[in-house]
Amino acid sequence: MKVVAINGSPRKGGNTEIILKVVFQELEKQGIETELVQLGGKPVRGCMACGQCFKNKDKQCIIKDDMINECIAKMEEADGIILGSPVYFTDVTTEMKALIDRAGFVSRANGDLFKHKAGAAVMAVRRGGATHAFDTMNHFLHYMQMFLVGGTYWNMVYGREIGEVENDKEGMLNMKVIGENMAWLLKKIKD
Repeated sequence: MKVVAINGSPRKGGNTEIILKVVFQELEKQGIETELVQLGGKPVRGCMACGQCFKNKDKQCIIKDDMINECIAKMEEADGIILGSPVYFTDVTTEMKALIDRAGFVSRANGDLFKHKAGAAVMAVRRGGATHAFDTMNHFLHYMQMFLVGGTYWNMVYGREIGEVENDKEGMLNMKVIGENMAWLLKKIKD
């Protein structure tokens, strides 16, 4: 089994990556392979609403000059998908939103590529707006007919400067629980 996490933060090694790695630790303890994909900070384009994915049905977006198609392929291959984003002005980063829109259309155009996978959304937040960002990612996962993985509270960890999330003990514990819960669900889905 494999879980891929897409990091929508432009900061490599930042708070979002830190919390994704905590989730990964729990998955890896259960023998589940993990892969982190750094999307944020790389040039990506939003959906053009061209409809070519519905005509071509080749599991790819027609935009080929960024890494969204690579992400879509990794998401299709994985048993579980985690979306991670910092909160920018009460929502996900523009890179994460581009992934959601384009991967969503490609998935729907190709018979629901992500259906019945385990999915989770996590976010690093300075203070407010995390619930809206959480909703954005969860709406995508739900619309893709995935099984949502939760923890002991909302899937957010507080901290602004790199590493500050580690001071949010409750949030970090919740990331561990999300990893445990995703491992449990993946095993149930495979049975």
